[in-house]
Amino acid sequence: MKILVTGSGGFIGKNLCVQLEALGDCQLSKYDIQTSPELLERYAADCDFVFHLAGVNRPENPSEFEENYKFTSKLLKALRNSGKNTPVLMSSSIQAQLDNPYGRSKRKAEDLVKAYAHETGANIYIFRLPGVFGKWCAPNYNSVVATFCHNIARDLPVRMDDPDAEISLVYIDDVLQGFTAALQGDITKQNGFCQVKPVHHTTVRELEQTIRGFRDSRQNLELADMAEPLTRKLYSTYLSYLPDDKFCYALKEHRDQRGAFAECLKSAAGGQISVNITRPGMTKGGHWHHTKTEKFIAVNGCGLLRFQKLGGGDILKYPISSEKLEVVDIPPGYIHDVTNTGSSDLVLLIWASQLYDPVHPDTYPAEINDNSWKKE
Repeated sequence: MKILVTGSGGFIGKNLCVQLEALGDCQLSKYDIQTSPELLERYAADCDFVFHLAGVNRPENPSEFEENYKFTSKLLKALRNSGKNTPVLMSSSIQAQLDNPYGRSKRKAEDLVKAYAHETGANIYIFRLPGVFGKWCAPNYNSVVATFCHNIARDLPVRMDDPDAEISLVYIDDVLQGFTAALQGDITKQNGFCQVKPVHHTTVRELEQTIRGFRDSRQNLELADMAEPLTRKLYSTYLSYLPDDKFCYALKEHRDQRGAFAECLKSAAGGQISVNITRPGMTKGGHWHHTKTEKFIAVNGCGLLRFQKLGGGDILKYPISSEKLEVVDIPPGYIHDVTNTGSSDLVLLIWASQLYDPVHPDTYPAEINDNSWKKE
């Protein structure tokens, strides 16, 4: 299929083009502000479907909003000249309902597209979008999400004129899903307009607090609630605005002659993940828990995990090795320790069922009673 994308260099256009190219089975003609106007007629005559995304939304002079329907008129004229009744998908805005220069210009463009469908019988898909957010959106331009992500990632101030103002948002991937559904003719309309779902609702203050929490998570290691759809999408968006030299951050290490330990991620709902390094011949652990449970995975080296139920009993021994990735559960009420039996560092990935609380650590020192095994 041959597809024309107007506004291909914009935020939505760039995301759409890479998505269509990834899906394959289509040949794209990209038309943007830098494209020669002479190419519009050729692209329109050649294409089988049009994504009309081009538009003006932040001009210096409000009169420039007129370009929204003037260019739409040129595009539709070129399509009529082709005589192919080419389907058109137009990205509009919820502001088309408002009586302001931008809203009026988008509404006029919508009316032109509707007239084109009436005259030619072509299928049309008009999406009135709320605020769209996601990767590659320009900050300090037309998106509060992009601006907050960009500035907070760089420790720059953000401006909130009305912190309690409610905002409606849709995520770029959800927009693309709606667009590709329309391309396949598999979309329903409501009052003549196509819908992107879900629409997320929040306030300016809540948005700022959520994004600032992402930045702070590098210090407190607290993982945001990724089960909440808006949070998950905002976190992905936030990471896309990190400066090129800020992808990496250090963990707080605890080192001694036995090795090292560092907490990595914490979640009130999911516990915490840590990394434990034990040097060759060294033993770590020697404690038990009332309620806390753990899971150990050896990701480098080899060792021996030992368990003994409180009050005595058999000593259970579990060899562990990165040569065979296994999870060893650490039940409550068992004294346990781990010894590096190899010649290289033993690296354990450890999950704990609860966050470490220095006031109530639920960790009690105790030795495994086995005279045949001497700790170093």
